[in-house]
Amino acid sequence: MHPVAKAIWFIESHFGRAIALSEIADMAGMSRHHLSRRFSEMTGQNLNRYLRARRLSEAARQLAGGVDNILTVALDAGYGSHEAFTRAFREEFGLAPETLRARRDLSGLTLQEPIRMSTIEKSKLPAPRIETLYAFTIAGLGGDFEPGKAAGIPALWQRFNAYFGHIPGQVDKTAYGLCTMQPGKPGFRYVAGARVSRRDDLPAEFEIIAVPAQSWAMFQHHGHVNGIPATVDAAFRTWLPTSGRTVGGFPDVLEFYGEDFDPETGLGRVEIWLPLADQMTKS
Repeated sequence: MHPVAKAIWFIESHFGRAIALSEIADMAGMSRHHLSRRFSEMTGQNLNRYLRARRLSEAARQLAGGVDNILTVALDAGYGSHEAFTRAFREEFGLAPETLRARRDLSGLTLQEPIRMSTIEKSKLPAPRIETLYAFTIAGLGGDFEPGKAAGIPALWQRFNAYFGHIPGQVDKTAYGLCTMQPGKPGFRYVAGARVSRRDDLPAEFEIIAVPAQSWAMFQHHGHVNGIPATVDAAFRTWLPTSGRTVGGFPDVLEFYGEDFDPETGLGRVEIWLPLADQMTKS
């Protein structure tokens, strides 16, 4: 995977805490100087400027949502004081954090959206295994995403990972990304979650999703998690038309993250599951 893509993944997975350029460079396997230069060449943006703009943009979204404590938002964005945050926020957007919180409207602000870089080659896709699973329940955090703007999903996982391993009734250490199209809307709903054995005592902000018993086509995803869209695309474009199968059921796509998946690096066992409308014998 390209070092710049690694850097973007690390930023999107960690901007909720203070991170240094040296950390990003270490993850990318380059010196700070060379990473900064390559980042500018490939994205047309300054690395430090991008990190700053991403943090402030996410802070702006929280403020527009009416968050109570501005200092908490400031600290999460990497600023040590309310004053430093306000100064940076004014420089970025031309208004004070309090003003945005009061008006609760992002119109007129130029937010920095995540850069999407997929370096997974769209080559031959290995045949999936077919399994039929009993119904199960997923609980986690959800969000709506517009077409072409799914790069905000790592931020959703960043929030969910703070709960992972401490969720009441969590079945194991695997995780799931559940994607469903929105009827009558151009975007989709995405939920980052884990399997649970019960529905009580879950965090108030969690969604609870019942996944029905059905057959699945399970594709092994190879490489960095940032390349998942390419694997999904290949499954629909390459495998499905010649498989004799029909995709149906709920959800539209399910991402499976094995116990060895490391959210710090974006590497480990990942599978893409497509629900099948036809019945199979249970494995």
